[in-house]
Amino acid sequence: MCRHLAYLGPPTTLATLVLEPDHSLFEQSWAPHDMRGGGTVNADGFGLGWYADGQPARYRRNVPIWTDDNLRDLSHVITSDAIIAAVRNGTERMPHVESAVAPFRSGRWLFSHNGRIPGWPESTVKLAGALPVADLVTIDAPVDSALLFALISHRLTNGYDAAEAVASVVHEVEEAAPGSRLNVLLTDGELLVATSWTHSLHVRRTAESTTVSSEPFGAGHWDEVPDRSLLVATATTVSITPMEGPQ
Repeated sequence: MCRHLAYLGPPTTLATLVLEPDHSLFEQSWAPHDMRGGGTVNADGFGLGWYADGQPARYRRNVPIWTDDNLRDLSHVITSDAIIAAVRNGTERMPHVESAVAPFRSGRWLFSHNGRIPGWPESTVKLAGALPVADLVTIDAPVDSALLFALISHRLTNGYDAAEAVASVVHEVEEAAPGSRLNVLLTDGELLVATSWTHSLHVRRTAESTTVSSEPFGAGHWDEVPDRSLLVATATTVSITPMEGPQ
C-alpha cells in the first residue's frame, strides 16, 4: 500500500511536512510501520501537490523519493497553506509510470488513494461504463486510483458536494469489489475529505491546522481515525462520521 498525507493551515514548506519530521513521509517510503500486508516499501514513485495563488500545482516522479536530487531544494522553497503528498507502492498488473502517481488533479481538486481494488480492472468494468467516454479516454493512467478519482470527479461535476461524492463512490466500489482498500484524500485547497477504509489513517489538530496521514510523524498528538470513517476538515475544524450503509 502507499503512504500519504494532507495539510491545511498556515503556510509552511513542503520540507516541514515531507522531509524534516521524525518518521516523515520520506522515511515512510522505505521504513513504513503499518502496511497491513500491502508490501514492505513505497519505492514506485512519489508526488507532491500544493496551492499557489489558489491554483493547484504538482511535482510527480516514478522513482523512489530518496533518489530525486531536486527534491530537497524544491521542498525547502515551496510554501503553501494546503499540501498533499504521497509515496507509491505499485500494485501488480498496474504500470509504473509517472502518470500513475498521486496526486491526481481535476480543476481545483487534488486526490490521493492509499489502497487497492481487488480484481481490477474486471471488477470495475460496470462502474467505469457509467462514465462519459471523454472521462475514460482522458484518465491519467490505467490504474485503479485514477479510475477512483474519475468516478469522484464525475460526481463533483454533477453537483455532489465533496463528502457526498467520496462516500458514494467508496460504497459503490466496495459493493463491486468487496475487500477493497479505499483510504482517499481529496482537497481543493480549503476543504479536505478523507476516508479510513480498511487501512490506517491518523489526524493531528492544532488551533490553526489540520494534518491527516497514513502514519503519525513529527511532534504533537495524533488520533487514529476509526475504520470505515469519513473525515471532513478545514484548517480549524474536523468532523469524523461512520460510513454506514450504502449512500
